[in-house]
Amino acid sequence: MDETANETSGAERREFPRVQAPIYCRPAHRRLRRRKVVDVGLGGMRVYSDEPFDIGARFEVELFMSDGDSVNCLTEVCWVRPVPGGQPAPYDVGLKFLHVPEAGLSRLSALLEASSDGA
Repeated sequence: MDETANETSGAERREFPRVQAPIYCRPAHRRLRRRKVVDVGLGGMRVYSDEPFDIGARFEVELFMSDGDSVNCLTEVCWVRPVPGGQPAPYDVGLKFLHVPEAGLSRLSALLEASSDGA
């Protein structure tokens, strides 16, 4: 099955809208550089990656909020596609949130609401 078709049908089934918000992330417990989240919602996010993750892979990401605090979230890779020209990274990745601590979810929700109001 074509990955683009999966992504499109996934977008149509999305329970939570996605917005552009001032959030950065990196794999948790790793000293990699932070990347700006492309778009995010309460159900997941889209990020650029230097690594070609496997569909279904689960791992923790550390989200950095605009107030300087961070929260670790368990995610699952829903789709991966190469970025033409490899910029800003070689891969575009869709991640689903499997677990976000309650305090982090409240902060994320407030940030998303503020970002969608400003859009």
